[in-house]
Amino acid sequence: MVKNKKLNVAVIGVGNMGKHHARIYSSLKDANLVAISDINEKVGEEIAKKFNCKYYKNYKEMIEREELDVVSIAVPTRLHKKVALDIISKGINVLIEKPIASTLKEAHKIIEEAKKNKIKLTVGHVERFNPAVRKLKEIIQQGKLGNIISIIAKRVGPFAPQIKDAGVLIDLAVHDIDIINYLLEKEPTKIYANGGKAINSYKEDYAEIFLNYGPISGYIQVNWITPVKIRELHITGTKGYAQLNYITQELNLYQSKYKKEFDDYGDFVIKFGSTKKVSIPVKFEEPLKLEIESFLKSVKENIKPEVTAGEALKSLGIALKALRGIKYA
Repeated sequence: MVKNKKLNVAVIGVGNMGKHHARIYSSLKDANLVAISDINEKVGEEIAKKFNCKYYKNYKEMIEREELDVVSIAVPTRLHKKVALDIISKGINVLIEKPIASTLKEAHKIIEEAKKNKIKLTVGHVERFNPAVRKLKEIIQQGKLGNIISIIAKRVGPFAPQIKDAGVLIDLAVHDIDIINYLLEKEPTKIYANGGKAINSYKEDYAEIFLNYGPISGYIQVNWITPVKIRELHITGTKGYAQLNYITQELNLYQSKYKKEFDDYGDFVIKFGSTKKVSIPVKFEEPLKLEIESFLKSVKENIKPEVTAGEALKSLGIALKALRGIKYA
């Protein structure tokens, strides 16, 4: 337990996501950003200078020289296993950007070694920490939506050139798979998928997934085709409908006036009628900051991370199964 001291932290890979890990660590009272590592010297030196920490081109040299409590890994997915095992072997707690690994075999190995070395391990399923998602979970648990009938997620936008080793199922859909599992507190019994390669030839850049949770349906649309970035979640229940925007953290609720019996269509219109939109108050906060603060707390207080490696493993497994189900022309 290290409750009364700052945790020495480092970041490996300071590209699109890693630079934000460095920024947040540098601002937290419980963290001391010791160093960052990146194979791109220009980028690495720039980030190190900006956040007043050391720069290492070789992360192995960094973990040998520095006394670290926590490391964020934000390298390409294909490198997650190698880098994670090197860090874990030094007894350092690890936050890996999602997905946990490229394959289930690699993910199992990371989890096995983390247990063996008795370190904390979490995976960056950052939407779990979105304040709107947390509020939505409360609403569901309070029964305000009644019995959930369906959850529809839409995560689409322009092509992401920085993603070179994963398609939309592993890079995008894994977020919403995790969120639907989290909200329903269960896993799907059946998985169906369709998708293809519309713009690039090496990975799928559009896909739709249908998840069967018994009486509940989950539908996820992901792509790098849509010219505008959309991140939304829609939930229909017997007592109402919820609409969530991941980006703006807006959460709207529509209460249903549905009654089981109607004499005729006119009676249906009168009793069911229109419903008013209720905007649910949500305090806007940066999900990544909340995620990192939560993991640091788990390390300092020796408690289970909010997102466990096992949960990340399940989300990856569902995404990979969906990927295997796609039949390319």
